Amino acid sequence: MIRADFLTDPGGSLQGFHIQGHAGCGEAGFDIVCAAVSSAAYLTANTITDVLSITPLSLRVEDGDMMFRLEARDGGKAQVPLLGLKLHLIGLEEQYPDAIRVSYIEV
Repeated sequence: MIRADFLTDPGGSLQGFHIQGHAGCGEAGFDIVCAAVSSAAYLTANTITDVLSITPLSLRVEDGDMMFRLEARDGGKAQVPLLGLKLHLIGLEEQYPDAIRVSYIEV
């Protein structure tokens, strides 16, 4: 199962995400849920770093594990792509409830 934790400040503003695990919906390289989550996470991180020119406080990418966290002062500028990722992953969770779980962690 993929676990997608959105990092929030005390007011609920998104500050980043930590996505880990594998969906198990197909063979490695052919799992549509893993591909959808991975593509969306990279799109979000690249939009924030390369389009909005925001340097993350933390960025780690390994097989089946991506952590992306912003400094509190930059969270407001990145809300649109982060909210887009959240909506996308919630939609996947509704379609594939045994493959992905979305939750929130206050930082």
